Amino acid sequence: MSRQSRKILRTSLCDLLDIEYPILLAGMGGAANAELAAAVSEAGGLGIIGAINLTPDELDAEIRKLKKLTSKPFGVDTIAPTNIVDGNTIDELRNYIPDEAVAYASKVAQELGIPVPPGTRIGKEGGTGWAAGMTPKQIEVVYEHKVPVFAAALGSPAFMVPEAHARGMKVIGLIGTVNQARKEAEAGVDIIVAQGHEGGGHTGHVGTFPLVRLVSQAVAPTPVVAAGGIVDGRGLVAALALGASGVWCGTAFLCTPEAGIEEVAKAKIIAASERDTRVTRVFTGKTCRLLNTKLIEKWEKEGPILPFPLPIIMSTSLQDYLGKAKMVDNYFIPCGQICGAVTEMKPAKQVVKDMVDEAVRILEEEFPARIKLGR
Repeated sequence: MSRQSRKILRTSLCDLLDIEYPILLAGMGGAANAELAAAVSEAGGLGIIGAINLTPDELDAEIRKLKKLTSKPFGVDTIAPTNIVDGNTIDELRNYIPDEAVAYASKVAQELGIPVPPGTRIGKEGGTGWAAGMTPKQIEVVYEHKVPVFAAALGSPAFMVPEAHARGMKVIGLIGTVNQARKEAEAGVDIIVAQGHEGGGHTGHVGTFPLVRLVSQAVAPTPVVAAGGIVDGRGLVAALALGASGVWCGTAFLCTPEAGIEEVAKAKIIAASERDTRVTRVFTGKTCRLLNTKLIEKWEKEGPILPFPLPIIMSTSLQDYLGKAKMVDNYFIPCGQICGAVTEMKPAKQVVKDMVDEAVRILEEEFPARIKLGR
């Protein structure tokens, strides 16, 4: 698509972030890698690297890779939660995992036929995740690379706003309630992402429609970006009508060649309907929406639900064995309810283009044809 033929769809968010379209890639850990983030930025949106489970060296490598793929603005997303099991490293966190959880993980693996070697202590060995000591080191890498935008998809980035602004960075906070949004606005974040209950990954209890509408009114003039249940131009237009300046999309980009998840996981998302997801604490210890599985159902009924971030270590350890056995029916696959509208694989560039084209067509042609205005 030549520059001359590209549709125009701009909001104040585009001017703030120096992007062409008000479409932001959600910083999904594992999925939002350098390739996907660069593709979204190249298409005119804002690509964001999901850094939650990356070591400083791994994040450094991803940013360097992205910079080779695009010269356009991009962001990095990590987390800064409170009220957690505190530990500077993953190995320190393993000490907090109780023996009953280790025993249950072995039990459920055996019952579901997951091929785990005898004597394996799931959670005490294997797996990865996030520890509190990782975030400050990740932020140091972000500063070193002069990343234009920083996002905190869980927890508040308020602690770093003054330093980020001094370095010329924009800061995004993601919230699930109006009260959280007010606190972020008072702290001086540049953009607030209001994610509704429909969204994949960590999510709250309020639906996208009421949340975006109420937050947009409560924190004006701080720009609000809508998240949760948005994969196309219709969702984008609806978000703008609710008062948002743009959209934050995750599930829309999961089934792209660039996304850093397995092809079998992408196929599961494409095959899923809006009824196939579940909000659970099994995966991370916080409310998180994933495709539902027998493993998740059994664990919720029988197993211990540990506080964040301990379950991540156990989940990723089990995921390693599930992956080796290609037992995709029990994979941990975060995605939103709108997965029912994701029906095919397409490049990230095409996702952005289709979203913009549809939004422009609705605003220019469909609305005037369907809706008569006047007095």
